[in-house]
Amino acid sequence: MTMQPAVQLRDLSPAAVRELDSSNIMHDAFEASQDEGLASRARESNRQKALVILGTAISQLPIWGFAMSYGVFQEYFSGNWTLQGSRDVTGIIGTTSNGVMYLSMPFLFALFTKHWAHWRQTAAFAGAVLAGLGFLLSSFSTHVWHLVATQGVIAALGCALMYSPMTLSLGEWFTTGNRALAYGVALSCKNISGSACPFLFRFLLEQYGLGTTMRIWTAVAAVSGAVSIFLVPAHPSSLTATETHRARRMPLHFLKHRTIYVYAIAIALQSSGYGISQTYLNTYAHDFTMLSQNSATLLLTLYNIPGILASSFFGYLADTNKRFVLSTTTVTAISAFGSALSALLFWGLTSKGNMALLAVFSITFGFFAGGYSATWGGIITDFEREAANGNEAIDSGLMYGLLNGARGVGYVSGGLASVSLLKAGTGMALSSNGHFGLESAYGPLIIFTGLSSAFGGWAVFWK
Repeated sequence: MTMQPAVQLRDLSPAAVRELDSSNIMHDAFEASQDEGLASRARESNRQKALVILGTAISQLPIWGFAMSYGVFQEYFSGNWTLQGSRDVTGIIGTTSNGVMYLSMPFLFALFTKHWAHWRQTAAFAGAVLAGLGFLLSSFSTHVWHLVATQGVIAALGCALMYSPMTLSLGEWFTTGNRALAYGVALSCKNISGSACPFLFRFLLEQYGLGTTMRIWTAVAAVSGAVSIFLVPAHPSSLTATETHRARRMPLHFLKHRTIYVYAIAIALQSSGYGISQTYLNTYAHDFTMLSQNSATLLLTLYNIPGILASSFFGYLADTNKRFVLSTTTVTAISAFGSALSALLFWGLTSKGNMALLAVFSITFGFFAGGYSATWGGIITDFEREAANGNEAIDSGLMYGLLNGARGVGYVSGGLASVSLLKAGTGMALSSNGHFGLESAYGPLIIFTGLSSAFGGWAVFWK
């Protein structure tokens, strides 16, 4: 067989050379355009992720601002009671609000995970309207049950309807190893709202009273809620799944595994004590420690501020980072046991007039307990790993909703238990003679908070 000689550039005609050069230039230009397109899409993706983080951060104000500051209202009612009905009932409004929000999340997360993903922003806007309606109606309350219905139920359902679709979208935009950190950043902003809002509510209540305060808050929640919802669209992958997998059944294989039950019980127990401390810290500071209203409000701010750092810190520990390799159960145990010791030692040993030790409790408990939910990104990763080992399907959004539901059970049960615990402490007639918090009427509440917080870390024993 005769080999064909290779074509040399000098053998080509000038026209052929020009054509070859033109072809090479076009090829190089095509590759350059592809690289530029990839770089452009990467920049656009990073820009969108930044907007999603910003929108999620802003949304923490209308969703959590009232619930995390309810202790200010509880303390305000102790000296400014003008409504009909028992004032003791106000103790369940804050925990009911949190409980309703968290209990509704499993259903809302399941609803908006795939099948109704394209309705997420519409649902969030509807939630903002419902929350605003609840806050507005509460400003016209004449009976205590009006507050329970409007603030504890209607507004809470609206806030949950905002939170669920936006959090689902956040998790989908950050599906890689930094998901727990993204959740941690969002929770940090939640604690920023919880740190600033107590002073805002204290000022408004003192200047304008309950009715006008709730109307102003309605306007604040409506504007910030609308802005945040615009910034958090559903991820394209969820919209594609909506079109192509409408008939797909919800994966429920996780119910066969022990892990979900261990974590659910731990979260419920931890939340029952966390909700009690949020609600009664202000009244305890005013009634037992004899602090002024401004000092009591400052304590609630000190309680929420550490969560700004703690959420990102515990989210980082629970993530797959290379510097600190800790299991998720270990991280949850650090948060749980740290908060339990803080409650039993610092809160329990606080004496009358001792603001310093109560401030230490607010900071340490706020740090350890405030960072607990930031570990959930790591918990979901454990669920995903378990499903992968068993070759099973799993829906991360549904799992996150169920964890929130467990927290709702804790808030509601803790709120109901707190009324009986406080009555039991008062009936023991210790508040007049006791020198420390554990000996006061709040003693049973403190013990319950410490023990329930400790059980929040029991998953480490099931490793």
